Order: sequence, then C-alpha cells, then structure tokens
Amino acid sequence: MVRTEIYANRSVEEDVFEAIENRLPGFSYSLFEDVQGRGRSGVRHGTAIWPELNVLYVIVGTKSEASLIRAAIMEVKKAFPKEGIKLIQYSVSLIGDRGSTSNGTDKESRSGV
Repeated sequence: MVRTEIYANRSVEEDVFEAIENRLPGFSYSLFEDVQGRGRSGVRHGTAIWPELNVLYVIVGTKSEASLIRAAIMEVKKAFPKEGIKLIQYSVSLIGDRGSTSNGTDKESRSGV
C-alpha cells in the first residue's frame, strides 16, 4: 500500500480534488482543512499578516492508484506553478493487510514531488 499526502494552498483545493476524481472516481481520502505552516512558498497561518491556509489530503491505496494520483498532482502543479503544491508518497503496511510486505526501508518506498 502507498500513503499519499498532498499539501496545497486552499485556492487550488477543488482543482486537486477534481484532478484525482477524474482518474479515480469515488476515491477515499481524509481531508485536513486550515493547515498552518511554513514552506518554500511562504508562511500560511490564516491571520491578517499571513492570511493564506493550506489543506492536506491523505490517501492510502495501491501502487497503481498512487501513480494515477501522482499524474493528477503533476497536472495541477503545471497549471498552478506558484501555489506550493507538494506531494509525498511512501509505502505503508496496514494492520491486518496481508497484501503489504514493505517495511518502508527499500529505496522505492518513499518519494516526493
């Protein structure tokens, strides 16, 4: 299984969702809104001084689903190159999931965009 984390400015939240939904209709996800922090694109605190906020999507799926998500995010990043969209993917083992064998130490178990 692959865990995907997508950090993005709230201004592109719909674009991120639609790009993934077009490739994986009805996909399952967790959404964390009003994510604060500082990255290469600047500070996001939701205040008068730093008014912007981010969102975080967390999606767990197969390697093929992770590949489709990566393609979707690359498409959104190309359309909005200055919005600070970040994608992190890594292999995970789910408790009770007999199909997952990676312990996260192999070189291909972690990647980011």
